[in-house]
Amino acid sequence: MLEDERKTARGASTVVRDTARAEAERATGPAADPAAWVHRTAALLLRRPDHTWPDRHARVTYALGRRRGPEADRLLRFCRATTGVPLRDLAARYVTTFDRARRRTLHLADYTAGGTRHRYAALAALEARYRRHGFTPAAGEPPDHLPAVLDFAARRPDEGRAVLAGHRDALDLLARSLTAHRSPYADVVEAVRETLSEAGHGPTQGPTQGPTLGPTQGPRPRGRAAMDAAATGGPRR
Repeated sequence: MLEDERKTARGASTVVRDTARAEAERATGPAADPAAWVHRTAALLLRRPDHTWPDRHARVTYALGRRRGPEADRLLRFCRATTGVPLRDLAARYVTTFDRARRRTLHLADYTAGGTRHRYAALAALEARYRRHGFTPAAGEPPDHLPAVLDFAARRPDEGRAVLAGHRDALDLLARSLTAHRSPYADVVEAVRETLSEAGHGPTQGPTQGPTLGPTQGPRPRGRAAMDAAATGGPRR
C-alpha cells in the first residue's frame, strides 16, 4: 500500500516537472522572440520570492541551459548565485535590496515622477496604455512595477520595448545601484538593458546624470486606484 502511494507520488512529481519544462520552453524556448524571452524570464526572476519561487527558479534554469548569448549568461549567473539559498533568506534579501532603498526600487515611476500627484498621473497613463493593448498586470501589481512592465514587453514587444526605453534612465540607475550593492539581481537588470541596446534604444552605459527620484510620501496607488487618483489629484480616501 505504502509502495503504491510512493509510486503515485513519484509519478505526480514527474508530471509536474515535465509540465514545468514545457512551460519554460514556451516562455523562453528557441522559437521565442530573442528580446521577449529575456523580458519574460527577467519578470519571473524579479518578482518577490514566495512559495512559487522554487518552481520559477527550476523552470528558468532549465530553459537557460538551452540558450546562448550575453543576456542568457547574465540570467544564468543569477540563477546559479541563488541556487540553494533558503527561501526565507532570499525573501529577506529581496526586501533589503528593493524595498528599503529608493535607488533600488523596482517601481519605475519613482525615478521619474517629481511628486505624488505626478506619480499618480504616470501610473494612470501607463495603466491606460496597457488597457489599449489588452494587457492586465498580475493582481495587485502596480503598473510601473518592473516585472509588470517586462510582462507587457514580452507580450506586446514593440509597445513594451517603447515603455522600457522611456524608463531607460531609471533602468540605468537601478543597474548601477544594484552593482554597487553587490546584488546578483544586477545581472537580471543588465540583461534587460542589453535588449534595449540591441534594439537601438541607446548605449548600455549609464547616463552621465541619472534621473531625479521624486518624493515618495503617501501610499503607492495600485491598479484602478491609479486611475482614480489621477482624476482627483490624489488617492481615494
